[in-house]
Amino acid sequence: MRFSGAFDSHRRWRGDRPRGPRLLIRRTAPAGALLWTFPSGKLDPGESVAETAAREAREEAGVLVAPLIVLSSRVHPATGWRVVYVACRLLDGVAHAASPREVAWVRPAELGGFVPGGVYLPVQTWLEARAS
Repeated sequence: MRFSGAFDSHRRWRGDRPRGPRLLIRRTAPAGALLWTFPSGKLDPGESVAETAAREAREEAGVLVAPLIVLSSRVHPATGWRVVYVACRLLDGVAHAASPREVAWVRPAELGGFVPGGVYLPVQTWLEARAS
């Protein structure tokens, strides 16, 4: 099963650098040990990972994002799913939860408290490099 994560949907930018917290979604049911995740979901037939990232951010949190770059991919150790991590820039919208979920804007330094085992190193490195 393939998934795509639109994880860096930030609210504020200065130049080309994101400022402020990152968007997380609380799942209605945990995926493995994960309850809080970046917006993500299955690729539709013929859809690119960038298109999936944008669609999932819109469907799960009501925000319009522009995919920037594919950072990395892996088989997630907690779920066994193949995950492609896509950095996205928030273009429009106020994040809200679809269905009985929650959304949270979380500062990069606080992500580990929401994600058991911490954020995948290539993703964390990218976030930290842009938080300064």
